[in-house]
Amino acid sequence: MGLDWLISVLVAVTLIEMMIATGLGVRLADVTRVARNRPQLLAAGLTNYVAVPAAAVAMILLVGADPPSAIGILLLAVCPGPPYGPPLTSFAGGTTATAVGLMVILAGSSVVMAPLLLSFLLLLTTGSAGPQVHAFGMFKAIVVTQLLPLCCGLAISHRRPDLARRWLGPATAAGKILNAVTLALILTSQFPKLLDVRPGEIVGMLGLLSFSLAAGWSVGGRLSGNRKAMALTTSIRNVGLGLVIASSTFAGTPAVTTVVVYGLLQLLAAFLLALWWRHQAAEVQSDHQERAR
Repeated sequence: MGLDWLISVLVAVTLIEMMIATGLGVRLADVTRVARNRPQLLAAGLTNYVAVPAAAVAMILLVGADPPSAIGILLLAVCPGPPYGPPLTSFAGGTTATAVGLMVILAGSSVVMAPLLLSFLLLLTTGSAGPQVHAFGMFKAIVVTQLLPLCCGLAISHRRPDLARRWLGPATAAGKILNAVTLALILTSQFPKLLDVRPGEIVGMLGLLSFSLAAGWSVGGRLSGNRKAMALTTSIRNVGLGLVIASSTFAGTPAVTTVVVYGLLQLLAAFLLALWWRHQAAEVQSDHQERAR
């Protein structure tokens, strides 16, 4: 039983638990409201499945990333719908219901889109001699670790809202513990490899992150709350799913390291941005209160 196997299992368990917890806290009305907003849904789909992957390919070609590193970058580029989107949107003062609906729809659609996009983009960036992706294996991993647990949580939330409310607190707490343990284990095992990531690739990741934020903000609509939701949902990729696929299919390669590095960068940047938005909102509210006096 190797360390790579342990990490792979722990990451999968963490993602499954987080998807169940996410489903428990989601109202079906939020999902259907976003699904009925066709312009917003189309904008989210094009941004997450066309603009961000295209920018990732451009970045990979520009910095000359090695094939394993390219896999890690592309894995996150084709895996939207992160569970961190709604809480960060709420913290930033954005429209949480929009973030929830987008997360569920993007996470569900990635079952089909992610394997197809990754296979095509790897062929485009590394050629036929590059690493190959088993689309069915990736499809199965997404269904087992993301779609089914999310649907289970949603079903409980819809059918037994009282039960969902009781389970949500413990499930959220368990998710935080699992995330902390998983991150500590990955950083401990991957730390020497983290130092091997080239500065050019770090700059490229920051450029891709900036593009994702700007793209999400630009298509978020007129309301500031929806723009925050779209920007955060687009910029934060699904690190858990990326790690599940990388640690199970490309274990021991720089692909895992790249997912970890980009995942940490995007989460830190998103948190700082949400903190700034929250501070701005507090200042505006304070000004309004002063004027009212």
